[in-house]
Amino acid sequence: MTRPSPAILRTAVGVAVASLALSACGSNSLSSGGSSTSSGPAPTATKNAALAAKLPAKIKSAGEIVVGTDATYAPNEFLATDGKTVQGMDVDLFNAVAQEFGVKVKWVPANFDSIILGVDSGKYDMGISSFSITDERKKQVNMVSYYTAGTQWVTAKGNPKKVNPDDACGLNVAVQKATTQLDDITARNKKCTSAGKKAINIVVEVGQDKVTADVTSGKADAMLADSPVALYAVKQTGGQLEAVGSTYDSAPYGYVIPKSETDFGNALVEALKQLDSSGGYKQALAKWGIQTGAINNFALNP
Repeated sequence: MTRPSPAILRTAVGVAVASLALSACGSNSLSSGGSSTSSGPAPTATKNAALAAKLPAKIKSAGEIVVGTDATYAPNEFLATDGKTVQGMDVDLFNAVAQEFGVKVKWVPANFDSIILGVDSGKYDMGISSFSITDERKKQVNMVSYYTAGTQWVTAKGNPKKVNPDDACGLNVAVQKATTQLDDITARNKKCTSAGKKAINIVVEVGQDKVTADVTSGKADAMLADSPVALYAVKQTGGQLEAVGSTYDSAPYGYVIPKSETDFGNALVEALKQLDSSGGYKQALAKWGIQTGAINNFALNP
């Protein structure tokens, strides 16, 4: 999503909470920055030497890439039913990218708005968490495009509150903290109040799973989220939710790496191209039913 938030903020939207007993989602106990981690597949026996040579020294030495991710954002990144293992489209796709380099991946759950700071500080080698590429973020970090998504509104089944995304004044609308969607609904609220209409009650949650639960429970009349996440929530909640209106403001997602690591960024672009040529790229997306967001113009800081 195109999120014109400050550089330390991110794109977001997730799916139902564990209390909904959805088989696809796991515990949210680590969504606030827990220390449990999940590793990807073991490194491949052979590797592309040219790509491997462009890995930062820290990654070469460790043989793994440490990735910060907000594991509340199904189907892109979320916890399995064991409450520890990070799974999802982003996980499958980047595990395959890492194999092009011959290294494994260590996935570390974190709050969304802490990930870019964690990359800057060296806590994480990368941030992979459905980050929309924005000019503000590119001022702080390098971003490599790998997918595209937009914003989608979701309401309770049947839209009992007659939610109209273009006139949500007076409604309770839930969004995840530090996302493009928060910027979006804030701007819409300003239009409401400037026109003398009732303000939108913006319900801000740390995790997308909580956002989805707000709508299913009736706490919120609607939510905004990234299109793959919103549509997955509709599917996984068994008829409790429905999409309203069309997806809009589509923009690329980007892998987040330190601003100094240009060679690594270009190598990630090349690895994605190779994975696309082999069919592995679309295979990772198809597993989660979100291949409509596939791109082939991978780029560093597009």
